[in-house]
Amino acid sequence: MQRRSLGLMLTLPFAARAQPAWSPDRPIRLLVGFAPGGSTDTTARVVAQAITAGLGQSVLVENRTGAAGNLANEHVARSAADGYTLVMGSMGTHATNQALYRNLSFHVVRDFAPVSLVALSACLLVVRANLPVQSTAELIARAKAAPGSLNCGIAGAGSSQHFAAALFEHQAGIRFTQVAYRGGAPAMADLVSGRLDVMFTPVVEAIEQVRAGQVRALGITRQARSPQLPEIPAVAEALPGYAFNSWLGVFAPAGTPAPVVLRLSREIAAGLATPTVKARMEQLGYEVVGSTPEEFAAFQAAELPRVTELVRISGATVE
Repeated sequence: MQRRSLGLMLTLPFAARAQPAWSPDRPIRLLVGFAPGGSTDTTARVVAQAITAGLGQSVLVENRTGAAGNLANEHVARSAADGYTLVMGSMGTHATNQALYRNLSFHVVRDFAPVSLVALSACLLVVRANLPVQSTAELIARAKAAPGSLNCGIAGAGSSQHFAAALFEHQAGIRFTQVAYRGGAPAMADLVSGRLDVMFTPVVEAIEQVRAGQVRALGITRQARSPQLPEIPAVAEALPGYAFNSWLGVFAPAGTPAPVVLRLSREIAAGLATPTVKARMEQLGYEVVGSTPEEFAAFQAAELPRVTELVRISGATVE
């Protein structure tokens, strides 16, 4: 999501403001559809800790893994709409899966109430340390000279790694040989060891290897350079018009009362704005947002056609 778009959304009406406030009287569960230690889980734990004091109740992260996040989504969609069961969603779980899976038992818009867009996540374009290219332009030239000669790791169909790489191929007019993995970690391990040539991977999953010199960062998929990583060029500097961001946000079951959603949204925004939390999120490579429910709903609505087009470009399918 571009910052200009978010700025326009700040003018949207917020009808729930006049309603009575809600105060939880027992712990809140924040579900994550992926294993502990991943980017979604890490973000959920940062958010849970950040809002616990403001809500006056513990926010407990619960990992319910399986089916690319669909099991956690299904559970939350069928839970009581009372504010005590939430899910940390993402572009994958609340946009991509709707386009990829034909027989979901829920709908990512109809069955959820957007609470807050938490953060935007760019990818780093990284190559093995001994690949003889020093820039995105050199990588494009090498790929054009020998189509399919560079192996590109992706963390499964429809993942951020897959979409970012496919969009890059599409816009640059090149072709990688894509190698699918069960997750970003094993792909990164192969990039570090030299068995892979190139990856597009979320900043949080690559920045330590970049800093250690184990892989080389050629670019970041934001439209402009990151203030936290100003030394890394934007991919768009070599490939004008290229940009890719994924995102994370909190959802409640559809039908959750507006005062409940409003209170949760305000606590998330306040928690993310605290210096320590903001610094931690930026350290993980995120662009912190903290939106209203209306802003998040409008953002998600715009994401669905964008992601559907990414599915088409990438040829992503699931069995």
